[in-house]
Amino acid sequence: MDRPVGEKSSGAPTIVEVDLGNRSYPTDIGSGLLDQPELLQKHVHGKKVIVVTNTTIAPLYLDKVVEALTKGNPAVSVEYVILPDGEKFKDMDTLMKVFDKAIESRLDRRFTFVALGGGVIGDICGFAAASFLHGVNFIQIPTTVMAQVDSSVGGKTGINHPLGKNLIGAFYQPQCVLIDTDTLDTLPDRELASGLAEVIKYGLIRDAEFFEWQEKNMEKLIARNPNALAYAIKRSCENKAEVVSLDEKESGLRATLNLGHTFGHAIETGFGYGQCLHGEAVAAGTVMAVDMSYRLGWIDSSIVKRVDDILPRAKLPTASPETMTVEMFKSVMALDKKVADGLLRLILLKGPLGNCVFTGEYDRKALDDTLSAFCKS
Repeated sequence: MDRPVGEKSSGAPTIVEVDLGNRSYPTDIGSGLLDQPELLQKHVHGKKVIVVTNTTIAPLYLDKVVEALTKGNPAVSVEYVILPDGEKFKDMDTLMKVFDKAIESRLDRRFTFVALGGGVIGDICGFAAASFLHGVNFIQIPTTVMAQVDSSVGGKTGINHPLGKNLIGAFYQPQCVLIDTDTLDTLPDRELASGLAEVIKYGLIRDAEFFEWQEKNMEKLIARNPNALAYAIKRSCENKAEVVSLDEKESGLRATLNLGHTFGHAIETGFGYGQCLHGEAVAAGTVMAVDMSYRLGWIDSSIVKRVDDILPRAKLPTASPETMTVEMFKSVMALDKKVADGLLRLILLKGPLGNCVFTGEYDRKALDDTLSAFCKS
């Protein structure tokens, strides 16, 4: 299992197991995995498959995935639905297009959805799988860094609402996650950087050694060094899988994976879905969460400096858009799914690097001061 997963040759994948008892599943990571049909075929239920993808990914990888599903397996028939690309389409209207295809195809519970794309496609397809006929089989094939290191693993699925991001959804686990690192060859630079925001998050909240590795290797990641990228994906998936295994439905520990997301989701909602990438919003939100942690006296200035240093090296922003106001932040954050009994709970760093808390017990003045420092009144 220690083979360099970034080598440009097909071979046995590195496997990160998500341990959920009888619902456990593998995350297969490696180069050329879409050229190994058995990796997909063994997780297909029934004789029918619907691939859910988008207008960007379909011309690049749809034919390859269809071939992987059907090669030497003529009994399986594959249909597909191609959705518009972008966060602004992660909504009920787009979800209905997936249901329309499944219903028109007269599918029963013995079929499999395959999500082929980034986080938006994975979230929509997963939610469709959770909802259609009260739950059917699905497989994740993530094609962006963001999806490979975070959203494809752990079973969080859903769509956005005009008033807030990811407010409608379900926890629903896939049969497997297949990460072919070759799909990153076609990923735009901006999307690559966006995904690194989630990689950096893992180091900050629970894996200081990984953060130190990132500080030494960020230029390799930006330059798409295959071994560096593959290691970052593997280490991120290991962190995510461990957290999900301990707290599948986000009763406490899993919420810590949302460092920077409460501020970031407010930016995405207030600024407009798709106006900035998810990772860009999370990066700005992370800076705000770190700033607030420092104002509370929970971390020392060296951590603030290290965050301020690494994000620009990852081609990520360190400030919210100029159009965001304090009131915009507060109104959107009040609807955040981590609010409990009217109390806004946040993920904040506390103690040495790699430690954080999920809490509603903090000085409100620190939050007000952070918002005032980062946006207009």
